[in-house]
Amino acid sequence: MLELNKDLTRSAEMNKKLSRVFRKRAEIAQEHFMQRTKDAFEKHLGGMLHQPAVNWNLWTGLYPYAVDFTQRCILFWDTLRQRGNQYLEHERAGKPPVLTFEHETVLDARKFKRPVNYALLRILPPEELALDPTRRPYIIIDPRAGHGPGIGGFKDDSQIGVALREGHPVYFVTFFPEPEPGQTLLDVTTAEQQFVKKVRELHPKSPKPVLIGNCQAGWAAMMVAASHPEDTGPVVINGAPMSYWGGAWSEGEGDNPMRYAAGLLGGTWPASLVADLGNGVFDGAWLVQNFESLNPANTFWDKYYNLFAKIDTEPPRFLEFERWWGGYFLMNREEIEWITKNLFVGNKLWSGDVRAKNGQAFDLREIKSPIVLFASMGDNITPPQQAFNWVADIYGSTAEIKARGQVIVGLLHKDIGHLGIFVSGRVAKKEHTQIVSVLKSIETLPPGLYGMQILERKGSNGKTEYDVQFVEHSLEKISERLNRFKRADEQPFQAVQNISDFNQHAYELFVRPLIAAFSNDMAAKALRTFHPLRAQHWGMSDLNPWLAWLQPAATLVKQRRQTVANDAPAREVERVTSELVSASLDFYREIRDALSEVSFFQLYGHLFALYLGRERAGQPTEPWRVSDEQQLALTQEVMASFEKGGYSEGVARVFSLLARHGEPFPLAQLHLKRELVTKFAELLPKTTFEQQRRIRGMQDLIVNVDRQRALAALPKLLQEPADRKRLLTLLERVMAHEGMRQLNIVPEQLEMLRRIRQVLSGAAQPPSKTRTPRRPKPHRRSLQPA
Repeated sequence: MLELNKDLTRSAEMNKKLSRVFRKRAEIAQEHFMQRTKDAFEKHLGGMLHQPAVNWNLWTGLYPYAVDFTQRCILFWDTLRQRGNQYLEHERAGKPPVLTFEHETVLDARKFKRPVNYALLRILPPEELALDPTRRPYIIIDPRAGHGPGIGGFKDDSQIGVALREGHPVYFVTFFPEPEPGQTLLDVTTAEQQFVKKVRELHPKSPKPVLIGNCQAGWAAMMVAASHPEDTGPVVINGAPMSYWGGAWSEGEGDNPMRYAAGLLGGTWPASLVADLGNGVFDGAWLVQNFESLNPANTFWDKYYNLFAKIDTEPPRFLEFERWWGGYFLMNREEIEWITKNLFVGNKLWSGDVRAKNGQAFDLREIKSPIVLFASMGDNITPPQQAFNWVADIYGSTAEIKARGQVIVGLLHKDIGHLGIFVSGRVAKKEHTQIVSVLKSIETLPPGLYGMQILERKGSNGKTEYDVQFVEHSLEKISERLNRFKRADEQPFQAVQNISDFNQHAYELFVRPLIAAFSNDMAAKALRTFHPLRAQHWGMSDLNPWLAWLQPAATLVKQRRQTVANDAPAREVERVTSELVSASLDFYREIRDALSEVSFFQLYGHLFALYLGRERAGQPTEPWRVSDEQQLALTQEVMASFEKGGYSEGVARVFSLLARHGEPFPLAQLHLKRELVTKFAELLPKTTFEQQRRIRGMQDLIVNVDRQRALAALPKLLQEPADRKRLLTLLERVMAHEGMRQLNIVPEQLEMLRRIRQVLSGAAQPPSKTRTPRRPKPHRRSLQPA
């Protein structure tokens, strides 16, 4: 009875909080609408309607504006006709990838033992670009989330273009419109593993290839890297959902509506229903429609008005993007069910419950190469919590990251939307270009969690230039900053998972047999053809006989085009009207999303609180979170390692002692570090980058525990006189290097260097007479060449 009273009290408190949150969301939505309306009138009209001259010009300018408006209408509808024809031509051509770069097929996975509809392409660079075959190759994987491939390189300023301009060989993982019979997502992962091996064979003298995964291809790249870490270099995942239950739930902020979609639909069974109606094939157009519904203002108005308002210049860009956006690809039922059960609803990627064909779990901790996470605060499809929370789930602490020798770099954009992460030329020129420059030397970073900062400055030629620096962070503090409610708002998703499993079983038992009785290929093809997203394309094309007049009319309009000034009063009224329509649709979206959020927590919050919360009391939310026992074991390992090791551990400890922590780490220092590693390779341990980072991570933990004891124990690690001499020689040559004069070596570091020499030489030495270097350049960091 006492437990029941507690549950009822908790439910009542939850209702009050949800009511308060909804009211706050509604107030914010209303404020946004009123502010946009006010800004629109002030910006475009101001007080000009009260000025007689302007008022007269408004009326006298109606005729030329009407001519311009009519001509723009004809050109607008003709552009949509061109879009429809482009769609049909792309369909007839077999929907090839929308890459702007020439390419050739290296491997066609449709011919593999377990065939899948994937292929590995080699990007052929333009004649003016020369590639260096010894440079690290790039493998770019696009998402298979309803659209076709090519978004990573559908224009010059793209991920492919950036890598080519830096001289890297580039490969692209493409896929075909229809899946191979019986293929699964695990078959696809196996094929992508073979692609990586092939690239390594083609570039035996190059470093291991970079994997770049966009959106859902991010978790595909992570699965490949986790299962075959020996073949993969750094992994870059852009806008990739990895922790699907994460979000930005807070009283004063908007939320991420896709986070609640599966719960409000009752789980995974709608995806199975669509696949069964398609005779075992899932139509990706439904996924695209989900994306479009997120932003009705853009879907139904903004992008079309932008085309209409700039009809003389905008059509090429509009058609370029629509060629990719309007290509809808298919999946097998097994593929979409695996994704929805294990990822969208199950959230199992980080937990170790997802297994390969051989039964081995995909353990993301097995990835040995650095990982770069690029997300945006303006992304309502993959919010930063979904991009970053998995790090806390599988590592649990900063110490665990260091002990495993892992380097994780986070780059957070302030406001770009989900698609902008991949398609924006501005992002390509800034973020993706700097990521490529980082990957040249990122393997030399000491283990830890870093934030990547891109600083803008004006160059000598007046153009914008960028400086990159890294700031080391604590995993615990980052997790707390991203998740204000300590992820308690993720608990109801456990109820979603249970309800989804129940509904899925019920669907498979009672509904699937009925659908299977009348489902066939002809009906499935008809459903796909008449899907609203496809119909809007072929319905506005030359297939439609009612549009036979449109092309000749558009040609005539172009010959006799009459435009009005961009600042004409009638055009300003038009812009105000457009802004009011857009603001109204945004207001609808904010209210809709607030209702979705409240409905979700009303249903699943109570289910969790009244049933699952009690049932799972005392159980950890994250199975792989570092427990107290694991943390104790790590601490004991650190304490027992002060006097254990050899030359490799000694070198790592010396440079850990010399490092200055907590300050920005400029990219230029990484380049210097890589140069020093190459120049003095004969004096450094014969270890791989992965081994060096793991050793360095443990030595950093040792130094952090007891700096003085770590220094005093150096002779235990370097018992051979030859090793001590070798390390002292390394220190002398590093300090004498020209590049070291650019670093801000502070007196504390010089004193530590003197003490290290004293400990290793075994004799007292006078204070160091090392000449203090010249004044440093801004944003330079400490000595860290090892």
